[in-house]
Amino acid sequence: MPPSTDSPTRYSPLHAVHVAAGATFTDFAGWQMPVRYSSDLAEHHAVRQAAGLFDLSHMAEFQVSGTDAGAFLDHALAGLLSAIEIGQAKYSLLLAPAGGIIDDVVVYRTGESDFLVVANASNHDPVASALAERIDGFDAQLRDVSDETALIAVQGPAARSILEQTGGFSAPGLDGLRYYRAIEGEFQGERVLVARTGYTGEDGFELYVHPRFAEALWQAVAEAGADAGLVPAGLASRDTLRLEAGMPLYGHELSLETLPAQAGLGRVPALAKAEFVGRAAVEQGPAADAPVLVGLTADGRRAARADYPVYADAESTEPIGVVTSGALSPTLGQPIAMAYVDPALAEPGTELSVDIRGTRLAYRTTTLPFYRRKKD
Repeated sequence: MPPSTDSPTRYSPLHAVHVAAGATFTDFAGWQMPVRYSSDLAEHHAVRQAAGLFDLSHMAEFQVSGTDAGAFLDHALAGLLSAIEIGQAKYSLLLAPAGGIIDDVVVYRTGESDFLVVANASNHDPVASALAERIDGFDAQLRDVSDETALIAVQGPAARSILEQTGGFSAPGLDGLRYYRAIEGEFQGERVLVARTGYTGEDGFELYVHPRFAEALWQAVAEAGADAGLVPAGLASRDTLRLEAGMPLYGHELSLETLPAQAGLGRVPALAKAEFVGRAAVEQGPAADAPVLVGLTADGRRAARADYPVYADAESTEPIGVVTSGALSPTLGQPIAMAYVDPALAEPGTELSVDIRGTRLAYRTTTLPFYRRKKD
C-alpha cells in the first residue's frame, strides 16, 4: 500500500550516519532510505566477496504473546507457526480470504508464548490491520514494536568473523547458529536479537536492537569490518542481490492478485493444520491458465525491467506475460529477470521474447534461483 501523500517523511535512527557517509536517498514507503553510498556494483560485489552493512530499520515488527499466541498465528498466517522451536524462524505468508498475498513475513519464536513477526515496510498498515482483526477470540496480545526496533544486517561470507570482532558485541553460540535460527546477543549491555535469515543469497546476520543503540552498533560493526572489505550497502544493491537469489519482492512478484502457487510458494501454506485465513482459495488453487513465476536469462547486456511485456516469439502481437524484476546481473554478467508467463510456456529452456523499449530480444526460461552461494 503506498503511503498517504500527507504522511510525514520518516527517517531511520541511522539517518545521520548515512548522510555523513555520502549516501544517496530514495523514498521507500514514506521512509528516506539510502539507495547507494558509492556505486551499486561495488556494493553488490562487496556482499558477494566480503560483506555489506545494511540499514533495514524501516521494516515493520509486531510482537505476539500469550497462551494462544501460536494458535493465533496458525489462524492468521498460512504456515504452521505453533510448531517452530524457541529460537527458530519461519518464512510465511499473510493471505487475504480470497487467497491473495497481503504480505510475506518472517516469524521468530522468541519464547514459549512469544513471537516476533517481521513484515515489509510498505505493508505495515495492512499487516497491522489484518493481525488486529484476526486476533479476536484468542488469548493473545499483539503489539506494534516497529518504532522500538532498529534493524541492521551484515551480509556476506565475512559476516560472522566481523561480528565476532565487533567491540562491545557478544552473542554466545554465534559460531553454531544455523540458518533460520536466532539467539540472544548483547551490545553495550543492551539486548540484541541476532538472526541468521538473510535476503541476499549470501550468509549473514540481522541485528534487532533498540534505536538508541543503533548508531553505536553500526559504527562498531563498520570498524570491525573495515579491514575485511565491509562496506555500507543501499537498497539498489540489495535489490540485485535478492534478484540473483530468486527471492520475491512484494509489489513485484507478490501481490493481492497472486496466489502462493503462482509465485512458486505453494509449499508455504500448511494444509495439514485445521484452518487459516485463505485456506479454501489455496486448496482450490489458481486457474489452469493463471500465469506462473519463472526466471528468464538472456545473452548480451540489455536487461529487461519491471513491467516489460513478454511474448511467445519475436513475431507475436499479444503478450503472454510480464517482467516483474530485471537487471544485468553483476555476479553472472548477463541479463536476468523474473516474470509471470502463461503456464504453457513456463518449462525451463523455453525460448521467449521480451520487448525492451521497442526492440524484441530473445530470453529463455530457467529455474530459480540464478545464483547459489558456495556453502562451507
